[in-house]
Amino acid sequence: MALASSSSSSPWFPLLRAATFSGDLQLGNLAHARIIVAGVLPDVFLSNNLITLHSRCGSLGDARYVFDQMPHRDSVSFNSLLSAYALHNLVLPALHLFRLMLRSSPSLPTSLSLAPVLKLCSLSPDFLPSSLSIHSLAARSGLDSDFIVSSSFINVYSKNGLVVEARRVFDVMPYRDVVLWNVMIKGYVQVGLYKDASLMFSELNRSEVLQPDELSVQCILAGGEPRSFVQQVWSFGVKKCLVSDGFDVISWNRKMSENAKAGEHMSVIDCFVRMKRSDVNCDNVTFVVVISAIAGLDGFDVGRQIHGLVLKEGFCNDVSVSNSLINMYTKMGFHDGARKIFEEMEELDLISWNSIISSSVQNGLAEESVGFFLDMLRHGIVPDQFTMASILQACSGTSRVSSLHETLHSFALKTDLVMDDFVLTALIDVYSKKGNMKEAELLLSKMDWFDLVSFNALIAGYVTNNDNSKALDLFSSMQRNGEKANNFTLATVLKACSDLVALEQGRQIHAHAVKIGFDSDLCVSSGMLDMYIKCGNINDASSIFGEIHEPDDVAWTAMISGFVENGEEDRALGLFHQMRRSGPLADEFILASLAKACSCMAALEQGRQIHANAIKLDHALDTFVATSMMDMYAKCGNIEDSYQLFMRMSVKSLASWNVMVSAFAQHGNGKQALDLFKQMRIQGIRPDKITFIAVLSACSHSGLFSEAYKYFNSMQTDYGIKLEIEHYSCLVDALGRAGLVTEAEKVIETMPFNASASMYRALLGACRIQGNMDTGRKIATKILDLEPFDPSAYVLLSNIYAAANQWDKVRDARKRMKGSKVMKDPGYSWIEVKNKQHLFIVNDKSHPETAAIYHELEDLIRRIKEEGYVPDTEFVLLDVEEEEKEKALNYHSEKLAIAYGLISIPAPQRIRVIKNLRVCGDCHNAIKFISKVVAREIVLRDANRFHCFRDGTCSCGDFW
Repeated sequence: MALASSSSSSPWFPLLRAATFSGDLQLGNLAHARIIVAGVLPDVFLSNNLITLHSRCGSLGDARYVFDQMPHRDSVSFNSLLSAYALHNLVLPALHLFRLMLRSSPSLPTSLSLAPVLKLCSLSPDFLPSSLSIHSLAARSGLDSDFIVSSSFINVYSKNGLVVEARRVFDVMPYRDVVLWNVMIKGYVQVGLYKDASLMFSELNRSEVLQPDELSVQCILAGGEPRSFVQQVWSFGVKKCLVSDGFDVISWNRKMSENAKAGEHMSVIDCFVRMKRSDVNCDNVTFVVVISAIAGLDGFDVGRQIHGLVLKEGFCNDVSVSNSLINMYTKMGFHDGARKIFEEMEELDLISWNSIISSSVQNGLAEESVGFFLDMLRHGIVPDQFTMASILQACSGTSRVSSLHETLHSFALKTDLVMDDFVLTALIDVYSKKGNMKEAELLLSKMDWFDLVSFNALIAGYVTNNDNSKALDLFSSMQRNGEKANNFTLATVLKACSDLVALEQGRQIHAHAVKIGFDSDLCVSSGMLDMYIKCGNINDASSIFGEIHEPDDVAWTAMISGFVENGEEDRALGLFHQMRRSGPLADEFILASLAKACSCMAALEQGRQIHANAIKLDHALDTFVATSMMDMYAKCGNIEDSYQLFMRMSVKSLASWNVMVSAFAQHGNGKQALDLFKQMRIQGIRPDKITFIAVLSACSHSGLFSEAYKYFNSMQTDYGIKLEIEHYSCLVDALGRAGLVTEAEKVIETMPFNASASMYRALLGACRIQGNMDTGRKIATKILDLEPFDPSAYVLLSNIYAAANQWDKVRDARKRMKGSKVMKDPGYSWIEVKNKQHLFIVNDKSHPETAAIYHELEDLIRRIKEEGYVPDTEFVLLDVEEEEKEKALNYHSEKLAIAYGLISIPAPQRIRVIKNLRVCGDCHNAIKFISKVVAREIVLRDANRFHCFRDGTCSCGDFW
């Protein structure tokens, strides 16, 4: 294959140069095609011209392709592509190319290599470390004395506020033009060193070669300090005709633009006000600048006033002004205003379409943004990278045109837009959110530079798709490669640790966050808080929360619900009171969590206070809150208030029905529970698996085993609900309570699940009631096989032997229990009186009112015996005389709690007692008699259910 000439005598050179100078990409592509067809292998000279052609015409993808195909490259090859990247503000590709240049040959970089890279580094403080590295390289290679390179360093340092470093470079330069003087003066002004700026201006004015120009004057005037010097400079400017007494519109616009670029939005507004007072007429540039400043300030009222002025002065038909108004209203969250302006515009350009599409996306209107995009295509407008980034973001949140993102991907590939950072990141994000992680991974792998936003998108995609291990792996690879994470990265990987319950990895990320200074960031600290809570480490979570200076609603909610989920209900209520003192108002989630805390503690009075807060904060009608309050009242033994809340709900969710059916079941109101279930079906509410657990529990607690069979069978046949082990457990429990132990065993043997320990425990309890020792011993063995350290199996087995007076076997069971180092849970009961909980254990004499309690209890025992109560000594697991057994029964914890309630709570208020274990048969019988002789309603919540004692009967019907 022939080689092309290495000089400008190449027959293709004139055609390429003509296309380059005219910007005619079609002509350039034609020349490029002819070179390929002719079978000519371009040399370095010709390839460099091809790179320049494509770069000048904006076809960076083709320019990079030519570069990548070159077998040999010189400094011109690199410099041409670097200049193109600088022209289009592509920082990361430029830095990657520059590193490639250094690896290829350290002698390649020239001043023309450093200048475009430094120009890009000046765009953001994030790239300052790269600037410092390049400065070191320039010093080693002697390029730091070059005028262009030195000027670039001064520009970078000044823009990033490093005026000392900029001045150090400035002072050693043999020649400085007025542009560099102005850069230094402006740099001092931007960091507030007005005195240094004035001294530099004075030094420039004393120079014999150079003199301050219009920009020099404007820099000092923009600073405004020292005032006396500003007045002198103003006079100097007027004298030298650098400013006019009144300023013309161009001068005012320039001044406002400089303030805007420096981020001094209020200065822009002040300047605009002074301009209007000077009777200078505005132009479209004036309004574009001032509207952009208002958007940065989020000044809605001022924005509306400026909008009115735009209409008054007749600039409403100017495309650039209207586009600025759309952008302003978008940033203020007033999408309707942005849309109205768009719809009234007579002329639309690409920026107009991009602005309204972006506005729709930012305001969560993904469907609308897609509609605007399709309209844009119908108008023949070709999308650019900004359109693509916005509409790809919209694709993440809409099911409309589900394959639109794939079409956009193809378009981006054809138009080289896929090389744009924002487009590529948006593609990774949309594929991640659509669940196509392989495509997202492929896109990231094609990036030849590190982009944190893209990595964050992929990590978030893994977490969203429950592939948390991959999220942590990708984060680890970032760390190994020395790449820095930001607050979003850390918050996301902490979420992965929460989902995995990976405490150790979460601790490592916590330590890393402290190391790089992100531990005080609210998003990161909230992520650490959630991670520790989900991992059950509530103390570390509390420490993190205490270090948050101003917790937001999310942090308060996470901490309060975390306390509840980890059994720290008291601390949850305490934190709520702290929250109220701090000022924030409780939201629906906090109120629901607090209601759950009161449910667990059976703290009725505190639950009422939470309900009152919900009413005060106008959250009581929220379905989620109302359902939680219903559950709280029911679990605190107040089924009436629970039902009243249910009846007052205008919209009843399935969860509300389930809570109410379950509440009736737990309170022994089986008939009401089943009636409510029928009513639920009549109203067209379709039950779910939780509903049937409640229904089957109602049958179990009310001895309705035949109804339990009927509902159990209807789950699959009538509703198509898959039977789960919980439903089998309810059926087994119902049969066991009805004394049908053999039938219950058959259900266990035929079900498609392995029996759980809780299922066997229910059956073992039935064996105890019936005195079925053989079956009980067999079932106890199965429980201990499943849970060797379960104390209930030993206790229930002991009960069976004790009831049969087989004390040797009782002692043997206890010996085995002791040998296995299994401890029986101590039984205790508590009662709430005046917002304070009083706890009792058997034979408890620690209460301050012990004497009065025992006196009341002994009187009660005497009275109920007169009514026919006979102590059931079978429940005493001691081989002692009957009299001793009776005394042991008299002082059980629930009896002590009831006695205290009777002397502390005035009639006719209900007595509510909570017991951590199942109530024993003797206490159950005694409390029935107590309710009769004292004419008081007594509600006892044990580990299984509620017992409502009234007039000598119990709501459970003796099925418990």
